[in-house]
Amino acid sequence: MQQSAEQMPTQEPDVAGEVDVNPSLATERLDGWLDSLVAALPSLAIAAVLVLLAWLLGKLANRIVRQRLAARDRDDLGQLLGGMLKWGLVLTAFAFGMTMIFPSLKPGDLFAGLGVSSVAVGFAFKDILQNWLAGLLLLLRRPFEPGDQIEVGKYEGTVQTVETRSTMIRTYDGQRVVIPNSEVYGSPVLVKTDADLRRSQLDIEVGFKESIPDMRALLTPVMEAVPGVRMDPKTETLAWDIGRTSITLRLRWWTRAVRSEVVRTRAQVVEAVHAALEESGVSRPLEVEVRLEGTDEDSPI
Repeated sequence: MQQSAEQMPTQEPDVAGEVDVNPSLATERLDGWLDSLVAALPSLAIAAVLVLLAWLLGKLANRIVRQRLAARDRDDLGQLLGGMLKWGLVLTAFAFGMTMIFPSLKPGDLFAGLGVSSVAVGFAFKDILQNWLAGLLLLLRRPFEPGDQIEVGKYEGTVQTVETRSTMIRTYDGQRVVIPNSEVYGSPVLVKTDADLRRSQLDIEVGFKESIPDMRALLTPVMEAVPGVRMDPKTETLAWDIGRTSITLRLRWWTRAVRSEVVRTRAQVVEAVHAALEESGVSRPLEVEVRLEGTDEDSPI
């Protein structure tokens, strides 16, 4: 049945170069969004409460972990593990909250997507994740701790903190060095304060005709009289080398492992040994001059 001309809907002709505006379509879409939002409000509220509870529970767990490890003098590790536990609970609650808001989204699909995205993030932030993992291993294994004096590569100083990304040390001249944990974990580290005592040594040369037992009897008491030199282990005066006109003696003594005491005691030992040699009149090595033929230069040997 054909409609009459009065029943036919009026349609304005499309004018080229003008934009057609249909407010009713925008209003209809906005109304649909509002209806969806109102329908999702209960799920949003439950998801928000779930995330809030997870945050509170994570905060409580963080405090418990930090207190337990602080009692074992592991504040740094407690801070790291407590933070991981807290944010792990929050992210898990957020993932389940998303499945409640979007019923078509399954937890398995969400975690699978997170796994794929984590691979991409891992490639993008490789260095950051590598330093973080190295920091975690350093805190777990604890080869050194704050207050230890260590040497890493060309840097040497006192450890201040071990963080998730880097290790902070203070050099002996007061400078602060930030070393990435991956470099610390992958390089040889000399922990100079691992033991309570450290041995120092000093090589001196005396004349070839000097008696080694007499030198030992002279220098060993001199070292033992220096403040800071420990009596146990014993000090030693060893005959170390023989030259053309000299004998090399190696003096060994023990002090506390802290560098300030090592350096201060060494300076006192050098001063005391020099004074003892001068007072006793110990002969020093002689330089033999050899005149090269055809030249006026002397070459000491």
